[in-house]
Amino acid sequence: MLAAPIPLSSSFAWCQRLARQTAKNFYYAFQVLPRSQARAMDALYAFMRVTDDIADEEGETADKRRALAHWRGNLDAALAGTYTHPLHPALDAIVQRHGIPQGYLHAVIDGVQTDLEPVRFATFPELYGYCYRVASAVGLACIRIWGFRDPRAEEYAEAAGVAFQLTNILRDLGEDLDRGRVYLPQEEIERFDCPPESWRNGKPSDAFRRLMRFQVERARDFYARGMQLAPLLPAAGRAVFGVMTRIYRGLLDAIEARGYDVFSSRVRLSGWRKLRLVLGAFPVRWGWA
Repeated sequence: MLAAPIPLSSSFAWCQRLARQTAKNFYYAFQVLPRSQARAMDALYAFMRVTDDIADEEGETADKRRALAHWRGNLDAALAGTYTHPLHPALDAIVQRHGIPQGYLHAVIDGVQTDLEPVRFATFPELYGYCYRVASAVGLACIRIWGFRDPRAEEYAEAAGVAFQLTNILRDLGEDLDRGRVYLPQEEIERFDCPPESWRNGKPSDAFRRLMRFQVERARDFYARGMQLAPLLPAAGRAVFGVMTRIYRGLLDAIEARGYDVFSSRVRLSGWRKLRLVLGAFPVRWGWA
Protein backbone atom coordinates (compact mmCIF):
# COMPACT_ATOMS: atom_id res chain seq x y z
CA MET A 1 0.00 0.00 0.00
CA LEU A 2 0.98 3.66 -0.24
CA ALA A 3 3.04 4.92 2.69
CA ALA A 4 0.14 7.23 3.52
CA PRO A 5 -3.39 7.09 2.11
CA ILE A 6 -3.75 9.50 -0.79
CA PRO A 7 -6.96 11.54 -0.83
CA LEU A 8 -9.22 10.93 -3.80
CA SER A 9 -8.93 14.57 -4.87
CA SER A 10 -5.13 14.29 -4.87
CA SER A 11 -5.30 11.13 -6.95
CA PHE A 12 -7.46 12.86 -9.56
CA ALA A 13 -5.06 15.82 -9.52
CA TRP A 14 -2.11 13.46 -10.11
CA CYS A 15 -3.90 11.90 -13.09
CA GLN A 16 -4.76 15.30 -14.52
CA ARG A 17 -1.15 16.45 -14.33
CA LEU A 18 0.03 13.33 -16.12
CA ALA A 19 -2.63 13.69 -18.83
CA ARG A 20 -1.80 17.37 -19.34
CA GLN A 21 1.91 16.61 -19.68
CA THR A 22 1.75 13.55 -21.92
CA ALA A 23 -1.64 13.20 -23.66
CA LYS A 24 -0.67 15.28 -26.67
CA ASN A 25 -3.84 14.47 -28.60
CA PHE A 26 -6.38 13.31 -26.05
CA TYR A 27 -6.02 16.00 -23.38
CA TYR A 28 -7.31 18.67 -25.74
CA ALA A 29 -10.44 16.62 -26.31
CA PHE A 30 -11.06 15.97 -22.61
CA GLN A 31 -11.66 19.68 -22.00
CA VAL A 32 -14.94 19.52 -23.91
CA LEU A 33 -16.48 17.30 -21.23
CA PRO A 34 -18.14 18.30 -17.95
CA ARG A 35 -15.55 18.43 -15.19
CA SER A 36 -16.39 15.09 -13.57
CA GLN A 37 -16.22 13.25 -16.90
CA ALA A 38 -13.00 15.04 -17.89
CA ARG A 39 -11.35 13.97 -14.65
CA ALA A 40 -12.59 10.40 -15.21
CA MET A 41 -10.93 10.47 -18.63
CA ASP A 42 -7.72 11.74 -17.00
CA ALA A 43 -7.76 8.72 -14.68
CA LEU A 44 -8.40 6.28 -17.51
CA TYR A 45 -5.63 7.87 -19.58
CA ALA A 46 -3.22 7.77 -16.62
CA PHE A 47 -3.75 4.03 -16.29
CA MET A 48 -3.02 3.56 -20.00
CA ARG A 49 0.06 5.80 -19.85
CA VAL A 50 1.63 4.10 -16.84
CA THR A 51 0.91 0.66 -18.31
CA ASP A 52 2.46 1.60 -21.65
CA ASP A 53 5.53 3.10 -19.98
CA ILE A 54 6.31 -0.21 -18.27
CA ALA A 55 6.74 -1.84 -21.69
CA ASP A 56 8.68 1.05 -23.22
CA GLU A 57 11.18 1.75 -20.44
CA GLU A 58 14.77 0.56 -20.71
CA GLY A 59 15.52 -2.84 -19.28
CA GLU A 60 15.44 -6.56 -19.82
CA THR A 61 12.30 -8.13 -21.27
CA ALA A 62 12.01 -10.56 -18.37
CA ASP A 63 12.13 -7.68 -15.88
CA LYS A 64 9.43 -5.78 -17.76
CA ARG A 65 7.29 -8.89 -17.95
CA ARG A 66 7.54 -9.25 -14.17
CA ALA A 67 6.77 -5.55 -13.75
CA LEU A 68 3.62 -5.90 -15.87
CA ALA A 69 2.52 -8.95 -13.91
CA HIS A 70 3.05 -6.99 -10.69
CA TRP A 71 1.10 -4.05 -12.15
CA ARG A 72 -1.74 -6.40 -13.07
CA GLY A 73 -1.86 -7.75 -9.54
CA ASN A 74 -1.85 -4.22 -8.15
CA LEU A 75 -4.75 -3.35 -10.46
CA ASP A 76 -6.84 -6.19 -9.05
CA ALA A 77 -5.94 -5.12 -5.53
CA ALA A 78 -6.79 -1.48 -6.28
CA LEU A 79 -10.21 -2.42 -7.61
CA ALA A 80 -10.74 -4.27 -4.33
CA GLY A 81 -9.77 -1.15 -2.35
CA THR A 82 -6.02 -1.62 -1.72
CA TYR A 83 -4.00 1.15 -3.38
CA THR A 84 -0.28 1.05 -4.18
CA HIS A 85 -0.03 3.83 -6.78
CA PRO A 86 -1.18 7.49 -6.82
CA LEU A 87 -3.61 6.83 -9.69
CA HIS A 88 -5.34 3.91 -7.99
CA PRO A 89 -7.93 5.79 -5.88
CA ALA A 90 -9.13 7.75 -8.93
CA LEU A 91 -9.14 4.69 -11.17
CA ASP A 92 -11.10 2.63 -8.64
CA ALA A 93 -13.58 5.48 -8.24
CA ILE A 94 -14.32 5.80 -11.96
CA VAL A 95 -14.56 2.04 -12.47
CA GLN A 96 -17.17 1.83 -9.72
CA ARG A 97 -19.00 5.04 -10.69
CA HIS A 98 -19.29 4.26 -14.39
CA GLY A 99 -19.51 0.47 -14.29
CA ILE A 100 -16.38 -0.07 -16.39
CA PRO A 101 -15.75 -3.82 -16.76
CA GLN A 102 -12.36 -4.75 -15.30
CA GLY A 103 -11.72 -6.92 -18.34
CA TYR A 104 -11.14 -3.82 -20.44
CA LEU A 105 -8.27 -2.75 -18.20
CA HIS A 106 -6.79 -6.24 -18.27
CA ALA A 107 -7.06 -6.21 -22.08
CA VAL A 108 -4.87 -3.09 -22.17
CA ILE A 109 -2.21 -4.88 -20.10
CA ASP A 110 -2.47 -7.91 -22.41
CA GLY A 111 -1.93 -5.68 -25.44
CA VAL A 112 1.02 -3.87 -23.94
CA GLN A 113 2.57 -7.21 -23.02
CA THR A 114 2.60 -8.06 -26.74
CA ASP A 115 5.05 -5.20 -27.24
CA LEU A 116 7.65 -6.77 -24.95
CA GLU A 117 8.83 -9.07 -27.73
CA PRO A 118 9.68 -8.21 -31.36
CA VAL A 119 6.23 -7.75 -32.89
CA ARG A 120 5.14 -9.61 -36.03
CA PHE A 121 1.57 -10.32 -37.13
CA ALA A 122 0.96 -12.81 -39.91
CA THR A 123 -2.56 -11.67 -40.80
CA PHE A 124 -4.92 -8.76 -40.27
CA PRO A 125 -7.15 -10.70 -37.84
CA GLU A 126 -4.06 -11.03 -35.60
CA LEU A 127 -3.44 -7.29 -35.87
CA TYR A 128 -7.13 -6.63 -35.20
CA GLY A 129 -6.90 -8.54 -31.93
CA TYR A 130 -3.97 -6.37 -30.88
CA CYS A 131 -5.84 -3.18 -31.84
CA TYR A 132 -8.82 -4.35 -29.82
CA ARG A 133 -6.71 -4.87 -26.71
CA VAL A 134 -4.78 -1.60 -26.76
CA ALA A 135 -7.42 0.72 -28.26
CA SER A 136 -10.92 -0.67 -28.65
CA ALA A 137 -11.02 -1.80 -25.02
CA VAL A 138 -10.21 1.77 -24.05
CA GLY A 139 -12.98 3.10 -26.29
CA LEU A 140 -15.43 0.69 -24.71
CA ALA A 141 -14.42 2.06 -21.31
CA CYS A 142 -14.79 5.64 -22.60
CA ILE A 143 -18.39 5.21 -23.66
CA ARG A 144 -19.23 4.07 -20.13
CA ILE A 145 -17.92 7.42 -18.90
CA TRP A 146 -19.75 9.39 -21.59
CA GLY A 147 -22.98 7.41 -21.35
CA PHE A 148 -24.94 5.39 -23.92
CA ARG A 149 -28.12 3.35 -24.13
CA ASP A 150 -28.13 1.71 -27.54
CA PRO A 151 -26.06 -1.51 -27.43
CA ARG A 152 -24.86 -0.82 -30.98
CA ALA A 153 -22.60 1.82 -29.43
CA GLU A 154 -20.22 -0.94 -28.36
CA GLU A 155 -19.78 -2.22 -31.92
CA TYR A 156 -19.05 1.28 -33.23
CA ALA A 157 -16.71 2.14 -30.34
CA GLU A 158 -14.73 -1.00 -31.13
CA ALA A 159 -14.41 0.04 -34.78
CA ALA A 160 -13.34 3.56 -33.82
CA GLY A 161 -10.63 2.16 -31.55
CA VAL A 162 -9.26 0.06 -34.40
CA ALA A 163 -9.25 3.14 -36.66
CA PHE A 164 -7.30 5.16 -34.08
CA GLN A 165 -4.76 2.39 -33.52
CA LEU A 166 -4.24 1.77 -37.24
CA THR A 167 -3.50 5.49 -37.57
CA ASN A 168 -0.98 5.29 -34.72
CA ILE A 169 0.69 2.31 -36.36
CA LEU A 170 1.08 4.08 -39.71
CA ARG A 171 2.38 7.26 -38.10
CA ASP A 172 4.93 5.38 -35.96
CA LEU A 173 6.29 2.92 -38.55
CA GLY A 174 9.85 4.20 -38.24
CA GLU A 175 9.95 4.43 -34.46
CA ASP A 176 8.46 0.96 -34.12
CA LEU A 177 10.82 -0.50 -36.70
CA ASP A 178 13.75 0.74 -34.59
CA ARG A 179 12.29 -1.25 -31.68
CA GLY A 180 11.86 -4.44 -33.69
CA ARG A 181 8.12 -3.98 -34.05
CA VAL A 182 6.38 -4.47 -37.40
CA TYR A 183 2.65 -4.25 -36.93
CA LEU A 184 1.58 -4.43 -40.58
CA PRO A 185 0.49 -7.99 -41.46
CA GLN A 186 3.20 -10.10 -43.04
CA GLU A 187 0.84 -11.43 -45.72
CA GLU A 188 0.17 -7.86 -46.87
CA ILE A 189 3.84 -6.92 -46.79
CA GLU A 190 4.48 -9.89 -49.08
CA ARG A 191 1.50 -9.10 -51.30
CA PHE A 192 2.89 -5.63 -52.02
CA ASP A 193 6.50 -6.93 -52.18
CA CYS A 194 7.64 -4.34 -49.67
CA PRO A 195 9.78 -5.82 -46.86
CA PRO A 196 10.41 -3.63 -43.80
CA GLU A 197 14.15 -3.38 -44.54
CA SER A 198 13.27 -1.42 -47.71
CA TRP A 199 10.99 1.14 -46.05
CA ARG A 200 13.69 3.65 -45.15
CA ASN A 201 15.47 3.64 -48.52
CA GLY A 202 15.17 7.35 -49.24
CA LYS A 203 12.03 8.51 -51.02
CA PRO A 204 9.06 6.15 -50.49
CA SER A 205 9.03 3.54 -53.25
CA ASP A 206 6.02 2.75 -55.42
CA ALA A 207 5.60 -0.54 -53.56
CA PHE A 208 5.65 1.25 -50.20
CA ARG A 209 3.09 3.80 -51.36
CA ARG A 210 0.80 1.03 -52.58
CA LEU A 211 1.14 -0.76 -49.25
CA MET A 212 0.42 2.44 -47.34
CA ARG A 213 -2.50 3.40 -49.56
CA PHE A 214 -4.09 0.04 -48.80
CA GLN A 215 -3.59 0.57 -45.06
CA VAL A 216 -4.96 4.13 -45.13
CA GLU A 217 -8.08 3.04 -47.01
CA ARG A 218 -8.73 0.27 -44.51
CA ALA A 219 -8.35 2.72 -41.64
CA ARG A 220 -10.85 5.04 -43.35
CA ASP A 221 -13.33 2.17 -43.55
CA PHE A 222 -13.04 1.72 -39.79
CA TYR A 223 -13.49 5.47 -39.26
CA ALA A 224 -16.69 5.33 -41.33
CA ARG A 225 -18.01 2.51 -39.15
CA GLY A 226 -16.85 4.18 -35.96
CA MET A 227 -18.56 7.48 -36.77
CA GLN A 228 -21.90 5.72 -36.41
CA LEU A 229 -21.21 5.93 -32.67
CA ALA A 230 -21.71 9.71 -32.58
CA PRO A 231 -25.54 9.88 -32.75
CA LEU A 232 -25.78 7.22 -30.02
CA LEU A 233 -23.94 9.41 -27.48
CA PRO A 234 -25.24 12.26 -25.32
CA ALA A 235 -24.13 15.75 -26.33
CA ALA A 236 -20.91 15.85 -24.28
CA GLY A 237 -19.83 12.40 -25.43
CA ARG A 238 -20.64 13.27 -29.01
CA ALA A 239 -18.52 16.42 -28.71
CA VAL A 240 -15.44 14.74 -27.23
CA PHE A 241 -15.68 11.81 -29.62
CA GLY A 242 -15.88 14.25 -32.51
CA VAL A 243 -12.68 16.01 -31.43
CA MET A 244 -10.80 12.74 -30.97
CA THR A 245 -11.95 11.43 -34.33
CA ARG A 246 -11.08 14.63 -36.19
CA ILE A 247 -7.62 14.71 -34.64
CA TYR A 248 -6.83 11.15 -35.61
CA ARG A 249 -8.43 11.39 -39.04
CA GLY A 250 -6.39 14.55 -39.50
CA LEU A 251 -3.22 12.57 -38.82
CA LEU A 252 -4.29 9.99 -41.40
CA ASP A 253 -4.94 12.74 -43.96
CA ALA A 254 -1.53 14.26 -43.18
CA ILE A 255 0.18 10.91 -43.77
CA GLU A 256 -1.45 10.69 -47.17
CA ALA A 257 -0.76 14.35 -48.03
CA ARG A 258 2.99 13.92 -47.50
CA GLY A 259 3.15 10.95 -49.86
CA TYR A 260 3.28 8.43 -47.01
CA ASP A 261 6.67 9.70 -45.83
CA VAL A 262 6.46 8.85 -42.13
CA PHE A 263 10.22 8.55 -41.65
CA SER A 264 11.76 11.98 -42.29
CA SER A 265 9.77 13.66 -39.47
CA ARG A 266 6.91 12.81 -37.15
CA VAL A 267 3.42 13.46 -38.47
CA ARG A 268 1.63 15.93 -36.20
CA LEU A 269 -1.28 18.33 -36.09
CA SER A 270 -0.46 21.81 -34.84
CA GLY A 271 -1.61 22.89 -31.42
CA TRP A 272 -3.64 25.66 -33.04
CA ARG A 273 -5.48 23.18 -35.23
CA LYS A 274 -6.31 20.99 -32.26
CA LEU A 275 -7.46 24.06 -30.32
CA ARG A 276 -9.79 25.00 -33.17
CA LEU A 277 -11.25 21.50 -33.12
CA VAL A 278 -11.89 21.77 -29.39
CA LEU A 279 -13.50 25.20 -29.66
CA GLY A 280 -15.63 23.98 -32.55
CA ALA A 281 -16.94 21.12 -30.39
CA PHE A 282 -18.48 23.32 -27.69
CA PRO A 283 -21.66 24.06 -29.69
CA VAL A 284 -22.16 20.27 -29.85
CA ARG A 285 -21.41 19.97 -26.13
CA TRP A 286 -24.03 22.63 -25.33
CA GLY A 287 -26.62 21.07 -27.64
CA TRP A 288 -26.54 23.88 -30.20
CA ALA A 289 -25.46 21.60 -33.06
